[in-house]
Amino acid sequence: MSAHAVDVTVKDFQTQVIDASKKAPVLVDFWAPWCGPCRALGPVLEKLAAEYGGRFILAKVNSDENQSLARQYGVRGIPNVKAFANGELADEFTGALPETQVREFIDRLLPSPAEPLRQQALAAKARGETDATRKLLLQAITLDPRHEAARLDLVDLMIDAKDIEEARRLLDEIADRARDAVRVDALRARLQLVANSGSGADRASLERKIAADPADLEAHFELANLLALHQDYGPAMEQLLEIVRRERGFRDDAARKTLINLFNLLGSDNALVREYRSRLAAALN
Repeated sequence: MSAHAVDVTVKDFQTQVIDASKKAPVLVDFWAPWCGPCRALGPVLEKLAAEYGGRFILAKVNSDENQSLARQYGVRGIPNVKAFANGELADEFTGALPETQVREFIDRLLPSPAEPLRQQALAAKARGETDATRKLLLQAITLDPRHEAARLDLVDLMIDAKDIEEARRLLDEIADRARDAVRVDALRARLQLVANSGSGADRASLERKIAADPADLEAHFELANLLALHQDYGPAMEQLLEIVRRERGFRDDAARKTLINLFNLLGSDNALVREYRSRLAAALN
């Protein structure tokens, strides 16, 4: 066994796995001496632990001798490999995967070599340096084409710049394989808000149009998107709900669809989302 692989028991699991994972990812291999697939997977894991030279730690747990650990972490079949990062269970797989798939599993856990460039890009964005941000993100993606966060950051930047077609293209490239589905949904919602932003009229002029003609659904819709773009979500949802009440079929159900986009953007735990989901259901029924 290499210097980067250790035998772990229930007595030292906290220190060897949970605490250690706050410094580097820890892969826990639940195995047993009688398990044939375990004997096939074990050497692969040990080889990769040595090859990666400490970028992750391999912890070997004999599940027969540590049944309480196996029960605690829901081990139902072996070999079962559970990955811990920052003190939390991050990912897992069961069965003797081929080396290429195990390597891919490990690579997803490890910090990308492009992450420092991404952090520089985020700092540049905070300073308002759009060109520098784009250049740094493109450098990060070139260095690590699989760096999902950098790709999504670039989509975000293109949405900010109202480059709708490029943002949509970039998002479509990664959406189907992205692990951060929540962020993908949020970016799709933002992208649609920008696409619906209309003539570019300001809030005051749109409010005057609505005051003069409360049945002007185009003005309601444009105002809703403008408010949402400025993160004034409650009033935006109110405008959209008013459209649903007045004319459900407006723009092929655009108001309801935009409300759903906002729900995805804010997340199901948001108080506004809970309130307006209920009000939308009442309006539809």
